[in-house]
Amino acid sequence: MGVTGPIRVVVAKPGLDGHDRGAKVIARALRDAGMEVIYTGLHQTPEQIVDTAIQEDADAIGMSILSGAHNTLFARVIELLREREADDITVFGGGIIPEDDIPPLKEKGVAEIFTPGVPTGDVVAWVRSHVRAA
Repeated sequence: MGVTGPIRVVVAKPGLDGHDRGAKVIARALRDAGMEVIYTGLHQTPEQIVDTAIQEDADAIGMSILSGAHNTLFARVIELLREREADDITVFGGGIIPEDDIPPLKEKGVAEIFTPGVPTGDVVAWVRSHVRAA
């Protein structure tokens, strides 16, 4: 079955981090590029994020994490997607994530990590070329 229509992305702010400006900037850039964006708001649990992605028939989840809990939060979202047989949903993220932590996150299944300063156009281009590309 071919997927049609715009790419659907859930943009999420997991954990206790209360700063969502970056997530809102990315959400707006994706929306301006013609994608459907579902922004979950602050303080979402991995369970809430996965529930939203499945209910919204999302193609991808983009998580913004500034709190330092990226290893735990990304791993839990990917684990939940596998448990719910929804691991075809692409997971990517950004935020304050040390370079040394990026390779292990990718090994766990995170498709891409964007660090501060990456132009929004680069994120849009990556989503266009990597989501649904399977």
